[in-house]
Amino acid sequence: MTLPGGSYLKGADPLYPEESPSMRLRVDGFAIQAHEVTNDQFAAFVKATGYVTEAEKALASDDPAAGSALFVRDKAGLNGRWVLRKGATWRTPEGPETTIQGKGRHPVVHVTLADARAYADWAGGRLPTEEEWEYAASLGLPDPGNRFSGAVEDSGKPRANHWQGVFPVKDLGVDGFSGTAPTGCFPADRNGLHDLIGNVWEWTDSPADDAHMIIKGGSWLCAANFCARYRPAARQPQENDFSSNHIGFRIIRDAAAPAAGTAQ
Repeated sequence: MTLPGGSYLKGADPLYPEESPSMRLRVDGFAIQAHEVTNDQFAAFVKATGYVTEAEKALASDDPAAGSALFVRDKAGLNGRWVLRKGATWRTPEGPETTIQGKGRHPVVHVTLADARAYADWAGGRLPTEEEWEYAASLGLPDPGNRFSGAVEDSGKPRANHWQGVFPVKDLGVDGFSGTAPTGCFPADRNGLHDLIGNVWEWTDSPADDAHMIIKGGSWLCAANFCARYRPAARQPQENDFSSNHIGFRIIRDAAAPAAGTAQ
């Protein structure tokens, strides 16, 4: 999907301090993947290149801190918590003995910034900057005047994959999922793009500092009582070498030029 160049209000209606200050910015046109990179797409990349992700390399490490972050719940599906689990990889997203069989359309997870960049290079694209990502999400909002409209309809019905209920105690699963959802199963935004809001956080190529990059969009773990980061302006710094089961990515390609006559 190709978006024309234009302007948008970065940090519109800020909810958290890191989202300020609001400012109007100009973005050149670009082509953006309609959905997050899927397990099937990442598998094709690995088959073609033999690439080994950083989470997979951790399997051979003696470092007790090696592994990938995994959100787990008790046997009743309640009381979630984060653990660092060696063996949680894109192929085995819940840890050893799990698979992605039947989840080819789900977004690939347990990928670091380096893993995402490697895929983007192979696919002939790149990761979006924070500004490009936020421009796309803002431009596609069903109701531009309501920054939550990408996640929730006026009726209260979920429009994206996020946590309904009290986090981390219980996810009511009103949206039909208590984890990642197949890409594209929620309605597209006004630009025909899926899952910019919710499902998984997405890597951008914009640094927060020397060791952290900005991720955008929120995930299936974002709840009204906890983070509410399922909005275009929401941003979070993330360690470059971090991976988890709620972070993925999508890629973009540069357009030849901004659309003629686009407003500044």
